[in-house]
Amino acid sequence: MCNNIFESMAEITTYKYRVEPQDVDFTLRASASSIINYMLNVAGLDAHNKGFGVEVLQDSSFTWVLMRFSAEIERRPEQYDNIEIDTWISDFNRLSSTRNFRMRSGNEIIASGVSQWCVLNMQTRQSVDMSLMREAHDQFIVAEPSPIAPPARLRAIEAATTVSRPVVYSDIDFNRHVNTLRYVDMMFDTLPLELIELRERMRIDINFLAEARYGEIISIGYIDEESCRKFDISSDSGKTLCRAQIHFK
Repeated sequence: MCNNIFESMAEITTYKYRVEPQDVDFTLRASASSIINYMLNVAGLDAHNKGFGVEVLQDSSFTWVLMRFSAEIERRPEQYDNIEIDTWISDFNRLSSTRNFRMRSGNEIIASGVSQWCVLNMQTRQSVDMSLMREAHDQFIVAEPSPIAPPARLRAIEAATTVSRPVVYSDIDFNRHVNTLRYVDMMFDTLPLELIELRERMRIDINFLAEARYGEIISIGYIDEESCRKFDISSDSGKTLCRAQIHFK
């Protein structure tokens, strides 16, 4: 649940949430995908409040698309915990916009994130030059660095194990492609429950490379390297959809 606390438009903006039962896993703590969902929901809400939300872009047949995302989780909040999420844009150029997140429980920072976005032409499915949007964003760029290292550029792996599944109705979002959170869930579905229960502290990096559409068959390939599981997710059309890694601290 989110209370829309919209503070100063020229500064870091803070939104308040409560961890609801549908957000937690078997440990009664918010799942990693729920934590990322809070951050991405704040991104959409903040863009909407400042006049450049997805509904404004779609009027001109454009949309926001997430290119890369990183999160570092120090502690997963428990059911019914109250949390606050700070968000701000630290960079905007012709190719991408960088939006940051800091999740707090009281005075404790429990998670941080960095996201990089582009604008997609919904008809051509190609990214566009964002220079024309620069003026609308300039007043909202905050002179505050990203709270963690930016998303890493991930290389292809030689998967040791591969799991395949079709893209179904519950996977797709308003852009009619597989939703970001579904990729996160697919990756965590490959992990042992004991690891999820015992290892809260982690860093997640995701590079989104291509779209997966309804009906395609997705292959989730992965390999373990020390305390890190690396993923290559591809479709039956031959596209590499995303690369990711979960590093447990």
